[in-house]
Amino acid sequence: MARRSATIYDIARAADVSHQSVSRYMRGLDMRRSTKEKIEKALETLSYRPNLTARALITGRSHRIGALTHEVNQYGPGLIIQGATSAAREAGYLLDVIALDMGDTNDLNQALSQLLQYDLDGILAFASTDSVKAVFEQTDFGVPALVAAEEEDYQVETSFDRPGVGQLVSHLVGLGHERLLHIGGPETYSAARNRLRAFEAALAHFGLKPAGVAHGDWSARSAYQAVMALPIGSVPTAIVAANDQMALGAIHALGQRGLRVPEDVSVTGVDDTPEAAYFTPALTTIRLDFKEQGKNALVALLNEIGDGGEHPSFLPAPTLVLRDSTGPRSTGATNP
Repeated sequence: MARRSATIYDIARAADVSHQSVSRYMRGLDMRRSTKEKIEKALETLSYRPNLTARALITGRSHRIGALTHEVNQYGPGLIIQGATSAAREAGYLLDVIALDMGDTNDLNQALSQLLQYDLDGILAFASTDSVKAVFEQTDFGVPALVAAEEEDYQVETSFDRPGVGQLVSHLVGLGHERLLHIGGPETYSAARNRLRAFEAALAHFGLKPAGVAHGDWSARSAYQAVMALPIGSVPTAIVAANDQMALGAIHALGQRGLRVPEDVSVTGVDDTPEAAYFTPALTTIRLDFKEQGKNALVALLNEIGDGGEHPSFLPAPTLVLRDSTGPRSTGATNP
């Protein structure tokens, strides 16, 4: 026979308190510490698992949050969702994730219509591109909603290191590099624009100008094509790619052109994907804590709902990871 789930009356008897006290505990109301400790001990003893429907009747909240994303199959966005899911669970919420096809208007409208039918306490909408952000900002969700997007970092003269790219530039300049090329992401992404601004501001900090700027689409192939297209004699001594995948493409293209990394050209990335340490050579990059980004976004939404207290920044501090793809500027490299 299946074991019956414990009720607040069972908990009250086990804790030797009133069921009203248990109800107050479930609603997060203040009570005497001794009473709270007895209830928590009873919960543990009875292996109590709160029923979301029952909790909703008590608190007037569903403890469900809808999460909208459009790049869940990508490394960064996927980890952001994981971080938000874990943070929601720790806060006693269930995160309902819907992956959207932003290129299909019917799919988007259908998904939004479906989501809004649920009894949700809030909606967390992750947006990477300008168009996606615009759609979310124009949508009336009817409940507290947070559009989680990387803010534009216009104050680059004082905060050029926020995306971590400044650390890469400082590292490369310290190795003697003065001709640095940036391979950026799509210009419709705020993250790509921020990393480009950070690159330019960091160079300006050292009195340098970019040796060039190329734009890829975050893929290794796009960076490979950009490096292969560089005119003879214009290959820089260092390449700062806006993500690790494009750094991989750049390394492959340099090899095809007869250049060694890092002996002839140093290459860096951003993200610190699990594969970055196993590139040939291992990639110097910036580690971004995507799970922490997801947690911070969830906490910010809980503040909107009225169930949070922290006010974290969406972007945690980046970390420079030094590996083998960077080295001192070569003075005698060929430049195919």
